[in-house]
Amino acid sequence: MGTAERQEALVDGAAAHLAEERSPEALDRDIPAHEGRTGSGTTEHATPEEEPYYRPLWIDEAAPRRRMPDPVRRSAVRAVLIIAVTLVQAMVAFLCTLAGSWLAFPMVLSSVASTVVATWGALDIWVTRQVWNQRNGVVSAPSSTARALRRERRRARRQARSAERAQARIQRRGGAGQLSHS
Repeated sequence: MGTAERQEALVDGAAAHLAEERSPEALDRDIPAHEGRTGSGTTEHATPEEEPYYRPLWIDEAAPRRRMPDPVRRSAVRAVLIIAVTLVQAMVAFLCTLAGSWLAFPMVLSSVASTVVATWGALDIWVTRQVWNQRNGVVSAPSSTARALRRERRRARRQARSAERAQARIQRRGGAGQLSHS
């Protein structure tokens, strides 16, 4: 059952449950009819069968996303750390400038250098991701180049294994099957 079907089933079930509990005197469609009201305006305790139905506001479902490849994750963490340090440097440079401190000029220079390094870090994520995709192949179409390359590699490995097995078989026979003896 997919997410949309589960959502529809939940909505249909909740709507049916609310429809059977709702009375014409209910002010809101989410207020059940038996919520402690009687005809005289006094409240009475509900039995367990008459407990109000509480619909959750949301339902947590795990997203079916695969995790990022390790090299890409490493470059992303590296970039986040570099960007965080750059932002701290920029803030210190700004505050030093406002305070008129002698440290303002060196901090501005280091912030500029850190901005260049942070830009490199962000680009490194993109480049690493592209290189990983090219080497390992994210297959999105049946005619993908990566799929064809993997197929060729598998075929070559199978042939190499069968050649090794044939060679081992010949050696086990003690040279039987050879055309000439020396």
